[in-house]
Amino acid sequence: MIKKESNSKTWHEKHLKALTFSQMLADKLALGMGSWPFIVAQTVLIMIWIALNFIGFIYHWDPYPFILLNLLFSVQAAYAAPIIMMSQNRQAERDRYQALDDYKTNVEAKKEIEALQIALSRIENEKLNEILNQLKMITKTKEKEA
Repeated sequence: MIKKESNSKTWHEKHLKALTFSQMLADKLALGMGSWPFIVAQTVLIMIWIALNFIGFIYHWDPYPFILLNLLFSVQAAYAAPIIMMSQNRQAERDRYQALDDYKTNVEAKKEIEALQIALSRIENEKLNEILNQLKMITKTKEKEA
């Protein structure tokens, strides 16, 4: 849960201050696993694994069909999925926090705009009344002159 802190300036800073070490670690791991460098590195490791097992004359630690490699992929997926889901949940929480902050900003802006509209209407009415009074005075002076 994101904790609100009043001394931060933006919702993003508030969100970052509320993260625990494990949450930041999960975010960094999810960011790393969802990157091209990770995919390229994993592909290279898989190719090396398979090549060493095909070439190995004396010792094949994981002969074809590479059951140990499949087990490693299963373990990686078992850990990667919850970590990625934790990161996505935090992203959704951050988005909700941002939406709430945007809503509060919009409500405040609406109040200010309504106050400005009332002030402008008051000024407009005062000016119209002043113009009408001046027109009345002009018509009275013209009537007196005629």
